Amino acid sequence: MPMSLFSPRRTGRAPAIPERLDLAAGPVPVTVRRNPRAKRLILRLAPGGTGIVVTAPQKVPARAIAEFLERHRGWVEERVARAPDRIAAVDGATIPFRGSQLLLVQASERRASRFEAVEGEAHLFVGGAPEHFSRRVVEALKREARHDLQVCVDRHAATVGLRPRAMALKDTKSRWGSCTIDRRLAFSWRIVMAPPEVLDYLVAHEVAHFRQMNHGPAFWALCRELCPGMDHGKNWLKRHGAGLHAISFG
Repeated sequence: MPMSLFSPRRTGRAPAIPERLDLAAGPVPVTVRRNPRAKRLILRLAPGGTGIVVTAPQKVPARAIAEFLERHRGWVEERVARAPDRIAAVDGATIPFRGSQLLLVQASERRASRFEAVEGEAHLFVGGAPEHFSRRVVEALKREARHDLQVCVDRHAATVGLRPRAMALKDTKSRWGSCTIDRRLAFSWRIVMAPPEVLDYLVAHEVAHFRQMNHGPAFWALCRELCPGMDHGKNWLKRHGAGLHAISFG
């Protein structure tokens, strides 16, 4: 019997991995990362609850990944519900800054952005056209982050007796900082929104890698020597770090 032109064709094609998972709280994007060293499927929530990340072995078929997501829908629903609320960095919004609060204010009459204290509260007056507001907020935060990080890097580098080759600022979601074997540092500029002692721990952690490119006992001993309050900083990032990633800068 010939097939009707209006009948669905049976191609036998496996279902594609969904680009998003529709939840009660709304659609959540799905990212799949193939890892040749992975032995099984691993599911986690992206920092700030901004999406779902699946780590999969190279040869796991799309059908298995789609079924895996469906089986764990309840887990995702629960984690998304517990994720920090998203904050948009818009005019009038308040965001964390150096462990305190910072009010963002559009000031189109100004040519430059400036931090000021008004009645004891920190404000960032953002100059320029409104359509550039988010970008200018990020630029201001990056300037402050670079200053704070450089001060800490200089201090801890002097203690270990080695200088960094370079320092870069990024907006990474998977890690707050990194150090290469040739002492090139990279930090998430969002760390400037955390309390100063947390930023100090992060820098001490990465500078300790100048001497110990591992996470063994000698590394942690050096890290604690550089930052005696490292436990507080480490725990703060675990508890509150996702909240910093939940802030949207457009």
